[in-house]
Amino acid sequence: MTYSVLHVVHLLAAIFFIGTLFVEVAILARIRPQLGESVAQQLDRAVGARSRVVLHWVVLFVYGAGIGLAWFHRQALAEPFAGSFGMLLSLKILLAVGVFFTFGLVAILLRSGRMTPARYSAIHWAIFLQMVGIVVLAKAMFYVHW
Repeated sequence: MTYSVLHVVHLLAAIFFIGTLFVEVAILARIRPQLGESVAQQLDRAVGARSRVVLHWVVLFVYGAGIGLAWFHRQALAEPFAGSFGMLLSLKILLAVGVFFTFGLVAILLRSGRMTPARYSAIHWAIFLQMVGIVVLAKAMFYVHW
């Protein structure tokens, strides 16, 4: 697969991923209190079920394309301290790995029954902020040089 195709797939999947989290943390979280307990629970179940189906595919594409893109930049990654591009790309990858493991934590907490609304909100905000950091680093890789 060519670099440009991988790049477009990665960008689109990242947009879908971040957009989903944005809707959850910035929109749905603020309207839940207005809905009442039973409606809010129904909304959470419906959105959660659909998000899990869609996000599995989105995650597959964003990480799959990301790994492909990293292969194209393997020389910069081999010596990440040699320049700004390699350093910023390494930080971006580190944040992406953090997002992956944080979603793993969500799965563990959900399956064990230890997920609370406060934890759910805090974890989603943490993931969202990590993803904003990834976007900033992605742009900085091409515009910030030292």
